[in-house]
Amino acid sequence: MQVSAPAKINLFLKVLRRRPDGFHEIKTFISPISLCDQIKIDKNKRGEGIRFRCDDPSVPQGDENLAVRAAKAFFAATQTRPAVSIVLKKKIPHGAGLGGGSSDAAAVLLALNELFATKLSREKLAKLGSTIGSDVPFFIFESAAMCTGHGEIVTPRKLTERLAILLVKPDFGVSTSWAYKRWQNSRELPGTSYVRQDLRGQKLHNDLERPVFEKFVFLARIKMWLLEQKEVAAALMSGSGSTVFAVLPSNVDVGLLGKRAKAQLDPELWICAVETREVDRAVVPAATSMLK
Repeated sequence: MQVSAPAKINLFLKVLRRRPDGFHEIKTFISPISLCDQIKIDKNKRGEGIRFRCDDPSVPQGDENLAVRAAKAFFAATQTRPAVSIVLKKKIPHGAGLGGGSSDAAAVLLALNELFATKLSREKLAKLGSTIGSDVPFFIFESAAMCTGHGEIVTPRKLTERLAILLVKPDFGVSTSWAYKRWQNSRELPGTSYVRQDLRGQKLHNDLERPVFEKFVFLARIKMWLLEQKEVAAALMSGSGSTVFAVLPSNVDVGLLGKRAKAQLDPELWICAVETREVDRAVVPAATSMLK
């Protein structure tokens, strides 16, 4: 079975408070995008256990990988004999705020539920996924959604229109746990805009820009550069970074803007043109990637 695991962007992220359990209470509006990891998952007829392989050697193996943890959680919850092979082809960079690991975990849960005909509801899969990662429940519902709690309470919503997006990421990642720990005592950088941006009735804002930009000043520079470009309707950091995305009119040459970003900011930038979309796991167009 071949499945796609889409990346995401946070169009809105409000951090409300730190909870006694160590998580932060948040309110965030998230959309899946057309950049996807590809996962081949099949029953293993030659033996037992979970066999995992990935084409990216930097991706963690074993229990440190969310896809493996998802498979183990599924077999334990359904009391099914574990006998499966998982081959992951990575397209989504990690440490990027794009939810790649969580999406891989959700895709594995959905695929195993179908492959082993266990007929768990999305709600049960989401509850199982919440034990693996805060973003996993969002990906289970395969829709844009408002997420609350620490991200595990998912209310699916449809976007009113498809958005053309340019993803811009430097050659470093940002730790999500670090960003949340720094949130409360962080300060705004002079000359950097943190105001809510109005995009056709949708308010774009990210509270984690404050702690992340304070340390990773180059990300603030990327955002402000994007906002200065006449083609860009809005620009925001996704999640805890390190990806900053720009929303563009559909008739803009996204590739040309990407080349300009590399020329004027950093030739080592990872640039990817995508779009927001409702997810169909069977058919998800690949993103246009303009790698260095």
